[in-house]
Amino acid sequence: MIPIQEITDRNQTLSQELLVIWENAVRATHLFLTPQDIEDLRPLVLQGIAEIRHLITYTHPEGHSLGFIGIQDQKIEMLFVDPAARGQGIGKELVTYAIHTLNVHSVDVNEDNPQAAGFYEHLGFRVYSRSEQDEQGKPWPILHMRL
Repeated sequence: MIPIQEITDRNQTLSQELLVIWENAVRATHLFLTPQDIEDLRPLVLQGIAEIRHLITYTHPEGHSLGFIGIQDQKIEMLFVDPAARGQGIGKELVTYAIHTLNVHSVDVNEDNPQAAGFYEHLGFRVYSRSEQDEQGKPWPILHMRL
């Protein structure tokens, strides 16, 4: 089994599996979010999983997902790795695949998530601008990065 696969069948089981990865990853890395914030974001994430143009997973040989990336218009819109699998190169492999296969060149990162900003900087992305609020108008500053 090839670990990186573009998903064409976005069924309920897969969506729930990816939602669990998202929530666990967010709880481990997005320390600025409250439990209520996470609860409020859950339907938006499910919508994103359902509608994003390219949804790519990294799958364990046993068949369950360890991480996923969502790409829209050559931009990384979401990248989440199961916290139990962090540090194994999964995020890097997903981003590298997206750069080489889908010509990805940009990403937005929560400023209050310095691990993510550092991860993308390590892969060659640089901050070119900053927004005081996220796309939903929440007071979470966003760093706009590109290769």
